[in-house]
Amino acid sequence: MPSSDARNLLHTAVPTAAVGVVAVAVSGAVAGGKGAIGAAVGAALAIVFMGIGLYVLQWTAKTLPQLFQAMGLMLYVAQLLLLMIFLAVFKNTTLFDGKAFAFSLIVATVVWMAAQARAHMKAKIFYVDPDSAKGGQPQNTGSPS
Repeated sequence: MPSSDARNLLHTAVPTAAVGVVAVAVSGAVAGGKGAIGAAVGAALAIVFMGIGLYVLQWTAKTLPQLFQAMGLMLYVAQLLLLMIFLAVFKNTTLFDGKAFAFSLIVATVVWMAAQARAHMKAKIFYVDPDSAKGGQPQNTGSPS
């Protein structure tokens, strides 16, 4: 993973993990041990889903830039489907508190998206290829007429 990708991941995952820790503490105080477990599962699920999504989008942007937008849309649909499958499997679970899970998942996802937007705005991304400026005059390869 190039350093810019790792930096982007770091600038999004760290605030999300910090909010996850706060959500675990608050849920533990409000709903007890099952609340803390639910909040931890929600935050971890958000970090894993969004992290995999970020990795896939960065890989797509580098290798298949023409498919970037379509891959982004497909990725978000896949994330929603996987989340619905997870919710269907753990619908009536007694392993963790559902409200703490939902709260933590939503808050962690919103923090991830806000941190990712901030990291993207702060990134110094070239919009012109700097190597093309070294070439001087463009070569005319067409017919002279």
